[in-house]
Amino acid sequence: MAAWTWRFEKADGTEVEPSLQPDEFTTQGDAESWIGEFFKELAEGGTDQVTLFEDGTKIYGPMSLHQDDPEDEPEV
Repeated sequence: MAAWTWRFEKADGTEVEPSLQPDEFTTQGDAESWIGEFFKELAEGGTDQVTLFEDGTKIYGPMSLHQDDPEDEPEV
């Protein structure tokens, strides 16, 4: 069975210890659901981006955990 894991990184690509430690996931959907639920906490804890791996093979990433907040954008 495949193991899906996230690599947690700073903006420059260096690996960091995440503020929340996930288990290995058995499906890509489980891994993506987890990151969708906890990305704000991870970003606040010092993770800037994540990369998804399946059994050590990079699937995609890096993907930023920082969202543009529409409330912070200037009015036009």
